[in-house]
Amino acid sequence: MDPRYEVLGDAARLAHEHVESLASRPVGPSAGLEQLRERLGGELTDAGEDPRAVIAALARGVEPGLIASPGPRYFRYVIGGSLPAALAADWLTSAWDQNTGGFVVAPALSVVEEIAGRWVVELLGLPARSGVGFVTGCQMAHLTCLAAARHRVLADAGWDVEAKGLTGAPRLRVLAGDQAHVTIAAACRMLGLGDDAVRVVPSDDQGRMIAGELRDALAEEEGPAIVCAQAGEINTGAFDPLEQIVDACREAGAWCHVDGAFGLWAAASPALRPLVAGLEPADSWATDGHKWLNVPYECGIAIVADTDAHRAAMSASGASYIPDHDLDEPWGFDWSPEFSRRARGIPVYAALRSLGRDGLARLVDGCCEHARLIAGRLAQAPGVEVLNDVVLNQVVVRFADDDAITGAVIEQTQRDGTCYPSASTFRGQAVMRVSVVGWQTTTQDAERSADAVLAAARRVQDS
Repeated sequence: MDPRYEVLGDAARLAHEHVESLASRPVGPSAGLEQLRERLGGELTDAGEDPRAVIAALARGVEPGLIASPGPRYFRYVIGGSLPAALAADWLTSAWDQNTGGFVVAPALSVVEEIAGRWVVELLGLPARSGVGFVTGCQMAHLTCLAAARHRVLADAGWDVEAKGLTGAPRLRVLAGDQAHVTIAAACRMLGLGDDAVRVVPSDDQGRMIAGELRDALAEEEGPAIVCAQAGEINTGAFDPLEQIVDACREAGAWCHVDGAFGLWAAASPALRPLVAGLEPADSWATDGHKWLNVPYECGIAIVADTDAHRAAMSASGASYIPDHDLDEPWGFDWSPEFSRRARGIPVYAALRSLGRDGLARLVDGCCEHARLIAGRLAQAPGVEVLNDVVLNQVVVRFADDDAITGAVIEQTQRDGTCYPSASTFRGQAVMRVSVVGWQTTTQDAERSADAVLAAARRVQDS
């Protein structure tokens, strides 16, 4: 091997050591902010350092600050690990170093992304001709989808937003449930719509938007409107009544966007597919590959049925050095906000090809089974209340009906390191949230995690 590339072998060995430690290491970090700054800081040299020494020092320095989020018992956020095939594909993506903004600079990888997008659309049961953009995460997927929505509803109102901007445009309303994820509002701000454009629609005790309330809100005034529904509420995992919401949108001439950051993958499971009834007739969908599909960061996926609106909102064509192309040729910048980007769809391709339809369904179903197991174990204990209907992979728990005690149990559980749930709030109350989304989680991990939470609750009760 060329000595200049020996560092790649070092990196591969260190990566192997890390991923093989995930099942046994404590889930949380062992060093705090100032310790990490001390370990990783120092002055930048004039002459530089040997690459192998740099990588060795980097690995040593970050070790106590690494969280075992790709492992089997990390439940703090909806974060999957990396499937071996997806991780390997991501390594190759970096080595190939292709810019998948356009076909002419990355012919092979542009085609792989095209195929990966087609597979995702097919697995989720969405319109076959939808546009697919691979972006950094679900926030940028929302931005992409809502930009397409903005284009279409304003064009239908006689306004060219790409040419004229928003000054003087017809007022555009955005309607979302009161438990909508914060990234919806953030995307609206980035698109120049502002927080005040978002009308909050009431939801039920599980966080599901109430379709009748939406219908009434849409009827209050005419004009361009975008409705943001939710497939998988971030605390409870509940699904909005998509069929009723889409019907209300059609009656009002509104665009229907679905936030399915993790819940959209329920469509890949025959057992769970009824949860997303009414999904296909919506107009756009946003999801994360680095959640339930278990591919490395960064991988959001924006899917839009109206390809003309999608391309009009995103395409960066017109530069003198970019050749003209039609829709049959895959150019990434037609479907995402970036002119230059890494090939985020390559790990998706590898993950789907390695799992197959059945493997993906087993992954999703298994996580939900483990969530139900944990919920069942916790609900049997005195003073422990599971607040949600565990329809998916999310469990919301409260201890002794008390905010302080709930917070103390969460802190004790995280400190123990066996598993890592999150602190959250739901309906104004402190809760523990358990999000099971990793491919490595087993029944034994679920049992161990439930034991650890119950042990933490007993310690808090006895203190």
